[in-house]
Amino acid sequence: MDFSSCPTLEAGGVRLEQLSLSHAPDLRAVMDKDRLDRVWFAKTPSAAGMEAEIERRLGLQGAGTMAPFAIISQDTGRAVGATTYMNIDPVNRRLEIGSTFLAVAAQGTGINPAAKYLLLTRAFEELECIAVEFRTHWHNQASREAISRLGAKQDGVLRNHMFDPVSGTLRDTVVFSILPHEWPAVRTQLLARLERHGRAV
Repeated sequence: MDFSSCPTLEAGGVRLEQLSLSHAPDLRAVMDKDRLDRVWFAKTPSAAGMEAEIERRLGLQGAGTMAPFAIISQDTGRAVGATTYMNIDPVNRRLEIGSTFLAVAAQGTGINPAAKYLLLTRAFEELECIAVEFRTHWHNQASREAISRLGAKQDGVLRNHMFDPVSGTLRDTVVFSILPHEWPAVRTQLLARLERHGRAV
């Protein structure tokens, strides 16, 4: 099974598809409007740097360490964000879900839970992962709460983990994970969230 491939995945009015430069205009528009790159503790590409970021992600895919997806709203057919499998380790059947950004207008609509449902379903039911990680900046409280809402459990904090490329400060990284025996409960609560948003699978 090729962990770095990006098959098209669909559920709840959301489609994940192979990221490509054809998505750049939509994703640039998201950044022009929402300026998500101004959040100091998040590594989000700017509108001007979108093509370079897509090329970077495709390069990592070519090296077998990333599977980059575009997040498409099926209501509009437009890309509203991007997400990845990253730090792929096929030998040990582990990966991280991250490098995700989503248009402000799409937040709170059920699009993100639908994307996570699709990624986690593939990870556990097709790729047979033994662990799926999520990592975030210590100061990104919204991200930490969102990961916890998924049902991921905090493994720990990597203190002085890396220099933050945006602020230049040392970053503490909070590590979460979901294990295979936890997936059925996580799946059930994600499906319930999608139903509440009118995105029943």
